[in-house]
Amino acid sequence: MEAYDEKTNTSGMICLKYLLLTFNLLFWLAGGVVMAVGVWTLVEKSDYISLLSSSYYSASAYILIAAGAIVVFTGIIGCCATLKEKRSLLIVYLILLLLIFLLEIVSGVLAYIHYQELDKELQHNLKETMVQKYQQPGEGSVTSAVDKLQQEFKCCGSNSSSDWSDSVWILTPGNDRLVPDSCCKTPSNLCGQRDHPSNIYKVEGGCITKLEEFILSQLQILAAVGIGIAFLQLIGVILVCCLYRSLKEESY
Repeated sequence: MEAYDEKTNTSGMICLKYLLLTFNLLFWLAGGVVMAVGVWTLVEKSDYISLLSSSYYSASAYILIAAGAIVVFTGIIGCCATLKEKRSLLIVYLILLLLIFLLEIVSGVLAYIHYQELDKELQHNLKETMVQKYQQPGEGSVTSAVDKLQQEFKCCGSNSSSDWSDSVWILTPGNDRLVPDSCCKTPSNLCGQRDHPSNIYKVEGGCITKLEEFILSQLQILAAVGIGIAFLQLIGVILVCCLYRSLKEESY
């Protein structure tokens, strides 16, 4: 009977180890997804960050990148702890899992908070940013972001093309454009001299509506990835706790 119990315990231990190693593989893959989403947000869409006054959007992405980087180190610790059956390493692994869990929850919460405040921020700041900073010295990132925004989303001005009538750049003596050339349906040098609907984009709601829809969709992705993968860590925590309890106390 004792031999049977010992065999059962050994089989259970082997099963737990394989489950934890499988989890580690999935964990690494999840970490790669987290890092990829964070890096993609910052690299591919960094232009639009310069149009926002708050840092919630970029902070969420940085937190996801940090969490993904920690996953790589954590995965190594997890494999060593599982294969060597070291309770001390399992404790370190458990702490790191909980740290990553918290990082991803924080990232998801930040994304949700910004989701709630984004509309108010865009309404108050986007028009001022566009008319005050476009084509001004030292504001190259804003100029590039505005041009990309208007071309990519086929819009002109924050609320409408008439917003550009207040632009510091448009009002500069010698500049006979009515809107930036990036407002044109077929951009070319000085095409912004005509603001007829046949020549420029006339979108209801202007660029605010387009940018808001885009950023909200990105924040929803950040929130879903951060919170979704965070709950995957709970499975790892349960497996680690089970393996920890199954191991005999280490002798010192």
